[in-house]
Amino acid sequence: MTGSLGLVVIDHLPEIDRRVKEVGDLLGLGALLARKPSALSGGQRQRVALGRAMVREPMVFLFDEPLSNLDAALRVNTRNELIKQHHRLGSTMIYVTHDQVEAMTMGTRICVMNGGKVAQIGAPLDVYWEPADTFVARFLGSPPMNLFTAPLRGGPDGFLLDEGAFHAPLIRWSAAALAPFAERKITFGVRAEDLHLDPAAAGEGLRGRIRGKAFAIEPLGAETLVVLETPLGECTARLPRNVRVRPGDEVDLAFAASAAYLFDVETGRAIPGERTAQGALAAARGLQ
Repeated sequence: MTGSLGLVVIDHLPEIDRRVKEVGDLLGLGALLARKPSALSGGQRQRVALGRAMVREPMVFLFDEPLSNLDAALRVNTRNELIKQHHRLGSTMIYVTHDQVEAMTMGTRICVMNGGKVAQIGAPLDVYWEPADTFVARFLGSPPMNLFTAPLRGGPDGFLLDEGAFHAPLIRWSAAALAPFAERKITFGVRAEDLHLDPAAAGEGLRGRIRGKAFAIEPLGAETLVVLETPLGECTARLPRNVRVRPGDEVDLAFAASAAYLFDVETGRAIPGERTAQGALAAARGLQ
């Protein structure tokens, strides 16, 4: 019995060249493709490693701080390209980062780790608006959530925190939920974007207040961060760009009572209350 043996050669070079050029252009490596690795900078080598993964179009990507060595502008551009590739390929991407902006903008679900343990898992806005503990509350948010420790006091109108320059009516929690903490110290939180110079900007209804002396003014262009010294510690407010505050000024800040957070001092765990106004709004818009 006789037969013949044939060898079929399939030329994949045009497809390989197309993918390499496409990914190279996306990552800003188009002009560097002919260079040797020794002629590349650390950031360029990191982009090459990223491109080697992207060009294969796998079903699952595992990224470990892939943008950490890139400059600020390139980091933003590459982050946006990764988001585009995620939508285009439909691949699963597991992305490890210490950059909360990357986590919030790129993730469909976030897993926040603390000391090798899972602190919280959820959609980005769920985790941001309803942090499970003080670690998550301060990790997500720039600037981080303001946290203060003060005694919880009961009154005819319900529980509140009241330390002179600091007043916070606690309307998100029932009397039964707060009763175990009465006359004990508790951790109160409020985000910088929920603090306002104009009380009317905090909305209608019950409001809290924080009074302190400004010691740092950080104009960021579109907004201004004002840092106060208060009897309970530092407090940062995210205010409009044209705010008229100078170092040394006495400042009164207002916040909606619904914007408050409470945490157990001993465990750091959040004390469950009604969903925040911001979280409810995000849910209603289908953002979570």
